[in-house]
Amino acid sequence: MTSMKLGMPINYAGDFRETINNLADFEAAGVERIAVPEAYSFDAVSQLGFIAAKTEKMELQTAILPMYSRTPTNLAMTAAGLDYISGGRAVLGIGASGPQVIEGFHGVKYDYPLGRAREHAEICRMVWRREKLNYQGKHYTLPLDEEHGGSGLGKSLKIINHPVRENIPLLLAAIGPKNIELAAEMFDELQPILFHPEQIDAAFGESLAAGRAKRDPSLGELGIVVQATARVSDDPEQINNAKELVRHHAALYIGGMGARGKNFYNQLAIRYGYVDEAKLIQDLYLDGKKVEAAAAVPEELVNAMSLIGSKSQVAERVAAFRAAGVTCILASPTAPRHKERVAEVEALRDVFGG
Repeated sequence: MTSMKLGMPINYAGDFRETINNLADFEAAGVERIAVPEAYSFDAVSQLGFIAAKTEKMELQTAILPMYSRTPTNLAMTAAGLDYISGGRAVLGIGASGPQVIEGFHGVKYDYPLGRAREHAEICRMVWRREKLNYQGKHYTLPLDEEHGGSGLGKSLKIINHPVRENIPLLLAAIGPKNIELAAEMFDELQPILFHPEQIDAAFGESLAAGRAKRDPSLGELGIVVQATARVSDDPEQINNAKELVRHHAALYIGGMGARGKNFYNQLAIRYGYVDEAKLIQDLYLDGKKVEAAAAVPEELVNAMSLIGSKSQVAERVAAFRAAGVTCILASPTAPRHKERVAEVEALRDVFGG
């Protein structure tokens, strides 16, 4: 049976200080990993550094650092620094984001996400092994020589400090077939969004198989990390409120992320089998009918990718995620008050079997 960790994401739109002051309670309740997003909000790294000082055991995941806004060596240095101050608890989650953010907010060209992800992983591991950086890739050249636009004065260097670990876990956020294959080939963990465990074979099976066929056995088994809204309750109103959050979140991605014909999340819903529904959600959302778009998200999809309902119903969903190979669920408790959220985490920990 697949071992599965209970994690929790931080909401970047919330009160960070209040959240962090309450983290000790969640760690005591059984949360084994905290994940801090970045998007185009506050950076995730400074927050994780603060969290490292406030916690003792939980893993600290970046969720997700976009590749384009940092060089591969900067990402490697950052992860090594976080790993050092936390005593070996860092998980480096990276992803491509999208052109809306990368070109709109960072002003950097969004190109070759697949190739860049591969080179990021290779270079990060070279840094953590304290190798002198001699790397000739399609997208990155170390040292940068005159042929590639450099001055010719660059030196082959290795990181000064000795990293705590030379194999800091590397996670790739991905849903596209080629990125899924790459994650299965050379990353420690994969994090897909809007994850439907019963449809893993239909959406990702071929890509996972192709990547695993090329995987270095020394990497171990591929971990799968997913995020899921949680509400353990028998109260119909509480259940409905939690499901509404899921509907609006799904509608935002399936309907509003990207443009018509260029929405990766819409394509994912289609791979799950929701062909007509995906089109309807997108049409409504792009027409400004966000409430109607949320209402069009299928109930089956809402239930599948969530941990909402009675304890027995949630246990069934946990079993489905485990059967799909999920190794960590980042659960977002939706109870309105802190004490209730801690109790919800404790209930989830009990369901997980820890």
